[in-house]
Amino acid sequence: MSINRPFRVSSPVLAAVALIGVAATIAAAAIINLTMEDLFIPGTQMGQISPSTIIDSTNCAVCHGNFDAANEPYATWRGSLMGNAGRDPLFFAQMTLANQDVSNAGYYCMRCHVPSAIVTGHAVPPDGSALTGVDAVGVSCQLCHTMVDPIYKPGISPAEDLPILTGLGADKPNHYGNSMFVLDPLARRRSARPDPQTPHEFIASPFHATGDMCGTCHEVGNVAVSRQTDGTYRYNAIGQRSPTDNPDDHFPLERTYSEWKLSAFANGGVDMGGRFGGAGVTTMSSCQDCHMPRAAAKLCVLTPSRPDARRHEFAGAAAQVLDIIAAYTQNDPSVSQPALAAGRAAAVSMLQRAASLDVHAVGSSLNVRVTNESGHKLPTGHIEGRRVWINVKFFGAAGQLVHEHGAYDYTTAELDTASTTVYEMHVGLSEFAAQATGLTAGPTGRMAMADTIEKDNRIPPRGFNNAAYESRGAPVVGAAYADGQYWDDRAFSIPGGAVSATVSVYYQNTPKEYIEHLRDANVTDSWGTTLHALWESTGRGEPIKMATRTLSTVRRADFDRNGWVEVQDIFDFLNAWLAGDIAADADGWGDLSVRDIFESLTLWFPTP
Repeated sequence: MSINRPFRVSSPVLAAVALIGVAATIAAAAIINLTMEDLFIPGTQMGQISPSTIIDSTNCAVCHGNFDAANEPYATWRGSLMGNAGRDPLFFAQMTLANQDVSNAGYYCMRCHVPSAIVTGHAVPPDGSALTGVDAVGVSCQLCHTMVDPIYKPGISPAEDLPILTGLGADKPNHYGNSMFVLDPLARRRSARPDPQTPHEFIASPFHATGDMCGTCHEVGNVAVSRQTDGTYRYNAIGQRSPTDNPDDHFPLERTYSEWKLSAFANGGVDMGGRFGGAGVTTMSSCQDCHMPRAAAKLCVLTPSRPDARRHEFAGAAAQVLDIIAAYTQNDPSVSQPALAAGRAAAVSMLQRAASLDVHAVGSSLNVRVTNESGHKLPTGHIEGRRVWINVKFFGAAGQLVHEHGAYDYTTAELDTASTTVYEMHVGLSEFAAQATGLTAGPTGRMAMADTIEKDNRIPPRGFNNAAYESRGAPVVGAAYADGQYWDDRAFSIPGGAVSATVSVYYQNTPKEYIEHLRDANVTDSWGTTLHALWESTGRGEPIKMATRTLSTVRRADFDRNGWVEVQDIFDFLNAWLAGDIAADADGWGDLSVRDIFESLTLWFPTP
């Protein structure tokens, strides 16, 4: 049974969409006609692995599931985006537009999102119409646990890996990324643990404890668009493979792996004081440390509890996407709604730990610092839609809202971007690309054809270095961060009458403009309308609050808190300063000194 059914609905909300979908439109010709050769990716190819080697993940649940939903491998994976990537309407809507712009692009997309389709052969045709239920889980248990490190390391890699890699010949990957995965054709399970007690054949694999494994799919470049010697990008000649399989040389669509690889986390580790990692650890170094937190639990129903079992929740920032998947699959017996709800909760928790806020009032300014606590850029991942922004609300003496920056209208699902800072990445078309495609140069939503980075002001992680990040295709564009900087400072003018302020940081990855683009640009099928209806029914991508701080007094000379600086405030300030009251800390340094008196001189004037 095919899973590529954009007309399948499971609630009255989508009934109208189903009727629209019955009359599917005829697919338009792609703007750029690429061949499978243009999109060739080294690694395991279709036909090289018997489909029978990849068993259904429900078989894994016999031993690894149904005994501890909070910690066991099966239940935590089942509620993750990885365990549902082949059921994701957002992905299918994105893939439709990619195929409209670039023929055969969907094959490339499916290598990451539905990698089992490479084994089953269902990645062709590239529109996903051949996908079946066995592909629906996306990234299955066995897909990960039969992966081979493509770069053999003598004395570290299992000896069994060498003949597998040698057998690939010229198809052997030399880098991590672009879904250049290599699978064991004998389906021998691998794990980072050296001492499991298994009824099936097992190989100890250090690769599975490294971020290099995660980089397989979390480092994505457009293989048909290559970096030139001057740092710009150009389309490759049609009908031939990319001149290199190094993702650094391909136009960046996701650089999460490089962002981490070049950070302090991957280079010695960072003590995060228990913010991430679960039970018993504070120093974070690998991707798994944060995204597979430890717990005292069993990994198998037949084995004893371990103090450092890894939860397979793979929580990132996909809470809003999991909402959409849950709505789309609510009547699907193969999907666990409780597991999806747990996966969503884990994603929200991860977001709420990924950033911190510092807020101080200094003179007539409210100074806000957003600190990136994650091991990659904030936000990171797939470039389309994801954004983080600062919201500032100033309140008067009676609690009334005086002014707001970064206001979000929950009725219209629109953000006031002009009044605040939005951290995001945008791509575009160069003049060269515009001439080649007949489209307009500048920012674009057509990711498959983009060849320029128009904006990337996302906050880098600890250990950031401008030159290193630029060399890996992850530069800062439209902003400035010093080497080593993993925070951003913004100043907001304190308006007259304001006596307090609340500052929040929000995250969103399904904004209205992007979801409407996926609907309106679709001239091929009904995935765009299906997605839009699901988005409407699940809160319209309601922003998730990552962090918030409230400052009770924003005008430090306004001691009677009536919203104005008056003569009486002078006497109140001096009395407080002489009495050692911290309320007289006018410069915001957290202490009392002569500096506070000089700072107060700038405030002892009537507020305009």
